[in-house]
Amino acid sequence: RRCLWRGAQAGGMGWPALLWSWVLLGCNWGLGPPGVGTAVLSTATYVLDDAGGLGRQFDGIGAVSGGGATSRLLVNYQEPYRSQILDYLFKPNFGASLHILKVEIGGDGQSTDGTEPSHMHYENDENYFRGYEWWLMKEAKMRNPKIKLIGLPWTFPAWVGKGENWPYDYPDVTAYYIVSWILGAKHYHDLDIDYIGIWNERAFSGKYIKLLRYTLDKHGLQQVRIIASDRLWEPISFVLLLDSELHEVVDVIGAHYPGTKTVPNALLTKKKLWSSEDYSTFNDEVGAGCWARILNQNYVNGNMTATIAWNLVASYYEELPFGRCGLMTAQEPWSGHYQVEAPIWITAHTTQFTQPGWSYLKVDGHLEGGGSFVALTDGLGNLTIIIETMTHNHSQCIRPPLRHFSVTPQRATFYLQGSFYMVETLQVWRSRLCFESGKSSLFQQLHPLKVWKGSFSLDLKVDEVYTLTTLKTGQKCGFLEPPPPQPFPSNYKDDFNIRNPPFSEAPNFADQTGVFEYFINASDPGDHVFTLRQVVVQRPITWVSDADQTISIIGNFKWVNMTVTCDIYIEKQRDGGVFIAGRVDNGGIYVRRTKGVFFWVFADGTYRITGDLAGKKILMKGLSGVRDNAWHTLTLNIQGTSASGLLNGYPLWENVTISKPSNGWAAIGTRSFEFAQFDNFHVE
Repeated sequence: RRCLWRGAQAGGMGWPALLWSWVLLGCNWGLGPPGVGTAVLSTATYVLDDAGGLGRQFDGIGAVSGGGATSRLLVNYQEPYRSQILDYLFKPNFGASLHILKVEIGGDGQSTDGTEPSHMHYENDENYFRGYEWWLMKEAKMRNPKIKLIGLPWTFPAWVGKGENWPYDYPDVTAYYIVSWILGAKHYHDLDIDYIGIWNERAFSGKYIKLLRYTLDKHGLQQVRIIASDRLWEPISFVLLLDSELHEVVDVIGAHYPGTKTVPNALLTKKKLWSSEDYSTFNDEVGAGCWARILNQNYVNGNMTATIAWNLVASYYEELPFGRCGLMTAQEPWSGHYQVEAPIWITAHTTQFTQPGWSYLKVDGHLEGGGSFVALTDGLGNLTIIIETMTHNHSQCIRPPLRHFSVTPQRATFYLQGSFYMVETLQVWRSRLCFESGKSSLFQQLHPLKVWKGSFSLDLKVDEVYTLTTLKTGQKCGFLEPPPPQPFPSNYKDDFNIRNPPFSEAPNFADQTGVFEYFINASDPGDHVFTLRQVVVQRPITWVSDADQTISIIGNFKWVNMTVTCDIYIEKQRDGGVFIAGRVDNGGIYVRRTKGVFFWVFADGTYRITGDLAGKKILMKGLSGVRDNAWHTLTLNIQGTSASGLLNGYPLWENVTISKPSNGWAAIGTRSFEFAQFDNFHVE
C-alpha cells in the first residue's frame, strides 16, 4: 500500500520537477498569480461566512450495489485483490471513502444486469445468506463503521403479490417481507440498516408506506428512516403536501437522475432532498466530469444533500447493459485485474474532507466564469471548499440531456468571514482532466495555500476540480499494479462439489432470469450430491420484462467456436425442460430478445434446437428419449456455421446451420420457472 500526502513527494519528484511535469502534460498550473504573457482572466469575488447561520445538513456521497447484480463478479476475486478493491471503495482517507452504501433487496427478478436472490423465495422460506449484498455491507462496515446503509427493492418474489404483478395489493405482506430483511440483517450479520426505500422507479402507495412505518416501529426499528419514492420529484412531493400523515412518516425525498434540479413542491415539504440514484455513466474521463459536476451542482442548483451513484463497481460482464458504469471496474476475477477509474478520485475530493452531519454554507455556488463551488463546515472551525469547472462536452451524464453552457478560465477570490476569518492555511488537492493528451492528473496534493487577511485567489482553468480544506487527513493511497487483464479461461469446468460454499451462487455464472444456487441433493446415491439448481418456480413481481424461461450466462462474449457440456436433471414432470446454449448474445433488461444456439430437452422425451431463448426460431426438433427425474449429459458443439449435439455421449443431431449470432456467452437454463439441476459444467 502506498499513500500520497505531499504532492511534492509524488513518485519521489521534487517541486520543480512536478511543476515541469504539468507543462509536459499540457495541463496548466492553477495556483498563484498569472505569469508573463497570460491572457487576462475574468475575475469575481465570493464570500464564505457562517455568521448568519448555515445551510442544509450534508448527508453524504454514496453508491449502489445492485439494481441489479452489478457486484456479481466482485465476490469471485481472489485475495489480496478483492480486499484492495474494497479498500478503494470504502476505506476512509484512502480512495473513494464512501459515506453511503445502498444495496438491492434481492427479489429474484431481473433488475438491469441480472437477478439477485431473495431472502424469501417462497412464503415459508427464509435464508439470510443468499447472494452477496450481506457480505458487501459487512465489508463496508468493517472498513468504515460510520457508513450509512440503505436497502431498496427492485423486484419481489411472486408470493408477495399472491399471483399479481404488483406489491401493493397486500401491503401487510410486503411490509412483513421488507421488515424481515431488515431484522435478518441485524440478527444474522449485526448490520443496522439506516434507510429503507419503497420500490425502485415504480409507483408508490401511501397506504403501504404508512403500514411500513407502523411495521418498522412495531419491531423496534424506529431508527430506520424511509426514503420515497426513488423515482421523480413528483408526484411524491405533491402528495406529501396533501397528506399530513404520509408527510410525517417519509424522512427523505429521493429522486433519480434529477439533472441537478429540484421542484418547488419538494422544497415546500421541508424534507431532506437526495439524488438517491445518479451518474450511471461510462467511467472514463467524461464520466468523471459528469460525476464532478453533479456532486457540486446537485446542491448548488437543487438543494440535494446526498448523491448516490449507480453503480458502486462495474463487476458484471461488460457487454451486459450499461457496461463499465461503476465508480471503478472489477470485471475479471479469473485474472485478478481491476481498474481504479477517475470517478474514484473525483469522489475523494468531497468524501475525504467532509462527513455526514457537516453543514453547507449559505452561498449561491455558481462561478461567474462557469462551474460551481460548495463550502461545508463541521461547525468546529473546519472548512472544506470544493470547486469544479467542468465544460459541457466533458461532463455529460447518460441522463438527462444537458443544456449547453460555457465555462472559461477565471480568477476566483474568496473572502473568509465569520468563524473562518482566522484561517491561515488551506490544504490544496487538485484534479485536472486532460482530454487532449489523455494524461489527466487526479487527486494531487499541491503546496498549501496561504490565506492573507481572510482572503485568497485562485486561477481556475476548465475541467478542474479543487478541494481547499483545513483538514490535513487526505491521502491518495494505492497498491502495486494488479495482474494484467486476461480473457475468460478458454477451458472452464465447474463440478459444484463444495459442501460449505462461501456464497450461494457458483462463480462467474450471471443469472439473467431465475436464480441458480448451490444445492445438496441428499437423495442422490452417487455422482450428483452437489449440484447447481434453478430455484425460482413462479414468475416474480418484475421490474422489467423478465424472460419466460430462466437463464444464467457465463464466459467470454467474444467466443465463436465452443463445446458446452453439462449434466442435466429435469424435476418438473410432463412439460419440464432444460437447455444448454452457446453464442448467447444478450442479457440484462434485454433478456427477452436473447438469441444464440439453444439445445433443449424436455420431460416428454423430445428435443429442440432454437436460435433464440424464447424458442420461437426452431432450427431442428425430434425425439430424444430424455425423461424427468433422471440425469442426462448434453453436449453442444458449435463450429463456424454448423452446430451438432450429443446426448449421453452419442450423437443426437448434427449439421444444423447457424447464421447469427456470430459470437456470445455460454448458458444454462430452464423452459419455465421450474426446479431443475445442473452438474459437471464444462465449456471449451
